[in-house]
Order: sequence, then C-alpha cells, then structure tokens
Amino acid sequence: MADVALPVGATQRARRVDQVLRFVARQRELSLALLILGLGSIVASQAPQLLSASNVAQVTALASIVAVAAVGQALVLLTRNVDLSVESIVGLVAFVVADVLARRLLDIPGAILLGLTLGLGLGMVNGVLVVAGRVPAIVATLGTMSVYRGFVFLLAGGKQVTLTDLPPGYTDVARATIVGLPLFLVVTVTIVLFTSLFLRQTQVGRQIYAVGSNPEAAAILGIRSGRITFAVFAACGLLAGLAGILWGMEFGTINASSATGLTLQVVAAAVVGGVNILGGSGTAVGAGLGAFFLALISNSLILLRLSQFWLQALYGLVILAAVSLDVVLSRRVQRSVTRARARGGAR
Repeated sequence: MADVALPVGATQRARRVDQVLRFVARQRELSLALLILGLGSIVASQAPQLLSASNVAQVTALASIVAVAAVGQALVLLTRNVDLSVESIVGLVAFVVADVLARRLLDIPGAILLGLTLGLGLGMVNGVLVVAGRVPAIVATLGTMSVYRGFVFLLAGGKQVTLTDLPPGYTDVARATIVGLPLFLVVTVTIVLFTSLFLRQTQVGRQIYAVGSNPEAAAILGIRSGRITFAVFAACGLLAGLAGILWGMEFGTINASSATGLTLQVVAAAVVGGVNILGGSGTAVGAGLGAFFLALISNSLILLRLSQFWLQALYGLVILAAVSLDVVLSRRVQRSVTRARARGGAR
C-alpha cells in the first residue's frame, strides 16, 4: 500500500510483503480508472449528452478544481492530519482575486500571484497552529475554516463580484486550450504528475510517507516531523489558493458563500482515490482520479434526473467505505509483517 516505515533490521520477507502491498495499491488506481470508463459508458448509453463537447468541458473544469485541492489534501492526509479549511481558503482567494481585478488594483498576473501567496500564507497559519501550537489538526482547521470564511463575509460586505466587473480575458482562461486539451486539465495533470514524482523520488516525499506510516520510527531515523507537517499544510494552502483562482475563472460571479461544502468533496476525492485517512499511504494520482470519478457521478445524476441527495449521501458513504477498507488492509499489513519477522527470527 504505502511506504511503510520498518525498523532497521527488518527481514527480507517483510520487505517483499511491503512491495506486494504497494503493487496492490497501484491496482486500486487502475481499478478506479477502469470504473470511470465503465460508468461513463453506461451513463452515455442512457444520456448521450454526457459526451457532448460542452458537457465534457464543464465536467473537466469542475473536476480539475476539486482535483487540485484534493492533491493538497492528500499531502496532509499522508501525515495523519486533515485540513478542513480548504473550502474557506478557496472561497477567500476566489473573492480577493476577483475583487482586486474588479477594482483594477492589479493586472491579471499580479492578481493570480496575490491569490497564490494568500493561499500559501493561510496554509502556513494552519501549519503553525498544528506544529507550534500543538493543536490537533481537525480542531485547528475547523477553527480557521470559520475564521477564513468570516474574512470573506467581512470583505464582501453583502456584495458580490459579477462577471461584468472582471477585466476581459480573465474568465476566458476557463475555456482556453493547449494542443486541443482544456487548460484546466493540463494544469491539473501537471500538478498531479509533479506531486507524484516528488513523493516517490525525493527524500522529503519519502519522509512524508514515513511520518504518516510510523511517527515513532520516523523520529528514530531523525526525520523532523514538525517541519514535514508544516510543509504539507503550506502546500495544501497553496494548492487551495490555486483552486480558488480556477474557481473564479470558471464561475465569474463570486460571493462570500463561494465554495461552501467543497471540503467534503475534496476529502472524499482523496479517500476514494486510495489516500489512507489514517496516514502513510496513497498517491496524488489516486486523489486526482477520485476527483474526476466524483465529478462524473455528480454530472450523471443531473443528466439522469436523479435527486442530488444521493450525491451528498455518496460522499459520506465513500469516506466511510474507504476508511473501513484502509483499516482492514492496515491490520492485514501489520499481521503479515509481524509473521514475516517472527519467521525470520526463528531462523
């Protein structure tokens, strides 16, 4: 499943068990990709408009926004934490960027840079509270979720930024393409691949897995868990800020309630993509696939004229099912490793 941090001197058999489990985790992503294709084929047979150019563009844009935020959330989940303030960061950044553009205080590149900086700063605040303040992540980010949302209402003052207030070209980015592919999709795939390579190929990436897999072993190995935790919260804030910018480009009209409820979608996307909410396993690719899977389901319910109640229920069921599955697999991993060590010691 994940890069399970084993103590020095672990047997070769235990290492082979770990390799097998990581292979199984990769198959989970493949299964999700096949499920997306299968579900898409079934829905398209009942609602051909699913494959229309306009519908595909809309689903891709919405899924990309969630996927970008889900990659950031995945980094936090890998360290056995969670960031509940994602939706408020997305909403705050979306409104601030749109507001400065509407007031013509900055040009488009300057406003985008401001949004990324703001998202990074808000994520760093979360990291300071969790690491330096030693506040449990779920409590700290629940508090900042309300604080950040309160800032949006304070700044908005009951008003909203409409499409006509924004400079020409800002929202056109949502419809832009690169070599025939939607720009949002290209940005999302780039972030997913970069994050995936970072996690697997760099020392810091491996340390993120180690902190979530076995904090005690990570400490013995000299890994500074505090710095790793702070870094993933900062990265989550940065990616949530980017998601907020994409949100503003997609919808144009932004108010104080924008992105409300997005956290549930983001967490569900990461979890259904194989990121263990208990920490230590999962990939950015899985989180991205999870976002597109949930976007497909949401769009399918609309096209098939089914109640949106099922969508909200599905998010909760997905999280419960994935957590239950991860608990079962984690216990099996522990039993397999324990048996392998015992056999190795007997020899």
